[in-house]
Amino acid sequence: MSYFRPNIEAMSGYVPGEQPADPTDATVVKLNTNENPYPPSPEVMKAIAAIRIEDLRRYPSPVADRFRRTAGEVFDVRPEQVICGNGMDDILNITVRALAGPESPMAYPVPTYTLYAVLARLQEAAVREVPFRPDFSLPVEELVAARARVTYLVNPNAPTGTLVPVEDIARLADRLDGVLCIDEAYVDFAEHDCLALATSRPNVLVMRSMSKGYALAGLRFGFAIGSEDLIAGLMKVKDSYNVDAVAAAAASAALADRVYYEQTRRKVMAERDRLAKALAGLGLPCLPSQANFLLATCFRPTAGELYESLKRRRILVRYFDSPGLDDKLRITIGTPEQNDTLIAALTELAR
Repeated sequence: MSYFRPNIEAMSGYVPGEQPADPTDATVVKLNTNENPYPPSPEVMKAIAAIRIEDLRRYPSPVADRFRRTAGEVFDVRPEQVICGNGMDDILNITVRALAGPESPMAYPVPTYTLYAVLARLQEAAVREVPFRPDFSLPVEELVAARARVTYLVNPNAPTGTLVPVEDIARLADRLDGVLCIDEAYVDFAEHDCLALATSRPNVLVMRSMSKGYALAGLRFGFAIGSEDLIAGLMKVKDSYNVDAVAAAAASAALADRVYYEQTRRKVMAERDRLAKALAGLGLPCLPSQANFLLATCFRPTAGELYESLKRRRILVRYFDSPGLDDKLRITIGTPEQNDTLIAALTELAR
């Protein structure tokens, strides 16, 4: 006998990347979950240290007013155009619950972030998956033909790291009857973003994470920007106090420190270019990435074999044993020292 709804009983949950038992273990080179290899802004710890007892005793702001004001100043939008969440996965969950269902299809190009399929099953939403074109350009006509209530697009895409031009996304947004949710979790490392679409079109929501560019993966904070009407509708669905006081203060401090943010993202981007060249030289070519990771194609040894060999050397990368990805490894950009360790290992293994 099962106590669960049939769709829950039948589904598989989202499987996150492996985490070491001891996160402080410096012998593990962790390049599998796209964390920022550098620490967050020093302003973050100052903000956490300034938290008062009353900030913990009382419920926090239901809408994270402090962060909304900071985001409004940084991105030149009204605070009412911002919604905050417990990580961007919370924002994704809110949008699926608010917009998708059995009679309200959701669509997205594949391959993409695998959590979308899990959230769809939880909501019993109709799903229309549309393959990217072979060059990973956007299948605009096919996505329009899907006639979805909500369409998701990860840009830069995960797990490929490829970037769709803004003009192609604008063309899609203008032809959709439903909402276009642009998942910009990795946009901090890209050459352009779609914020202008969210502020100029009523059906576009840009969703962002503080986990990647701001090095706050352990804090769990995400946000989205859209029209006031769109944000007001999503507010009806979120949990009452979905963002805690400590997270809101720390995320606000990180977002406001633009100098540190720019320094960090440029270091990651420089290492991304260096690592891509090194991998290509080892016979492991990568798709052109605008994210903080690379998707490398493996020949001999196979991707699965390389993954296991690296793991035995305490180097963690991500392997997706699924069609279209089973010959590839997704590798997070680490520090120069971590990347050198990876390159040395692959120089021995990928012969």
